[in-house]
Amino acid sequence: MTRTQGSLQRWDDAVGRALAAALPTAVHDGVLAYRQVSVVFDVVGRGRWVVRTRFGTVSVDTRIPARPTATITADPAAVTALLAGRCSLVSAFLTGALRVRGSMSTVLALGGVLAPAADLPTRARVRETSVFGVRTGYLDAGPPGAPPVVLLHGLGATNASILPVLADLAAEHRVLAPDLPGFGSSAAPNWDYDPVQLQRWLRAFLDTVDAPASAVIGHSLGGRVALELALRNPETVRSLVLLCPALAFRRRQLTALARRIPADLARLPIAFPHRLLHEGTRGAYRTLFADPDRVPLHWFDAAADEWELTLRDTGHRRALWSATLGLYLDEPFGDRGLWNRVAQLAVPTLCVWGADDPLVPARFADHLTATAPQVRSVTLPDCGHLPQFEWPEATGALIDDFLTRTARHPRTAATA
Repeated sequence: MTRTQGSLQRWDDAVGRALAAALPTAVHDGVLAYRQVSVVFDVVGRGRWVVRTRFGTVSVDTRIPARPTATITADPAAVTALLAGRCSLVSAFLTGALRVRGSMSTVLALGGVLAPAADLPTRARVRETSVFGVRTGYLDAGPPGAPPVVLLHGLGATNASILPVLADLAAEHRVLAPDLPGFGSSAAPNWDYDPVQLQRWLRAFLDTVDAPASAVIGHSLGGRVALELALRNPETVRSLVLLCPALAFRRRQLTALARRIPADLARLPIAFPHRLLHEGTRGAYRTLFADPDRVPLHWFDAAADEWELTLRDTGHRRALWSATLGLYLDEPFGDRGLWNRVAQLAVPTLCVWGADDPLVPARFADHLTATAPQVRSVTLPDCGHLPQFEWPEATGALIDDFLTRTARHPRTAATA
């Protein structure tokens, strides 16, 4: 063995030991406590190790499974920083220091138990609880006693899609980011997934996690659910931030047909060729951005994998279709219509729109200003449907400023 080969072998042995040392030997709560998972750490140019959990026990070895639950790929420096507790898995993913394939929720759960002694605000601990009778997974980051902020993801997404906002707020807030029922790591009950039903679940979630009078930040579908909560239970919401909220279409042409389509149709067996589905989904996600090239490629891969996991589970596939129908059939006018009720919104509210959003038209900002002038609206130029990923600094600055103003002057924050 040459000197170089010997040094690499010692480094490789050290990685295995460091990985084992950075993990607990057992996990007693959260998704890793009862799931059997395997996560491959692929250290570029150095080798691969596997973290396994089985009935709460955690082990590390080098036997690579044919179909791991997830794979983390990173260079040696990034892995060393992660295992030493110098950066969180959330930060490493957002900066591109590591790439994720497979189940992002499993990777986030693993990141929440790595190097537990390190004081990292962006360490997102994955927890589970029962809310409204539904097993609910959620991320919990930041100081436990800090003002609570709840983050809600969009249609077809998971709480991973709101990670840039979590990372920005976790230093000064207790940030809670659930997977909505029917999405991600949460269970998929046999519901009608309309905004009213999801709002009932959200109201119960705030009570369950002891987050009264929270700031609530919702993206797309999550924004619509957050708005419904603020309209029905304004005392539970300190302030409201809506990122490209999926508000009711003012004109609809296929409502009669949509009402006839049963949500259970989505339970029919469908064959999904992996490569075709992944490439198609990744391409579809790129259309959501004004300029997809400003977003790292590994983000699209991670999102496409999460989408595939949703489509391969019949319960989650049904929830996705039901939520889509729920948004399309959302009543715009009348006694129960959103646009009639939103004029009475009493919670300080900031709306952020993308000028080039292909899903939620930016002209909704004009309709909202005319209907509810007390709401502050900001339209970001050259921005698509995911401002938290396409323009994270600008979006974060708007949110930070609004939450600060709300805390100091709750009655005037929306119009300031």
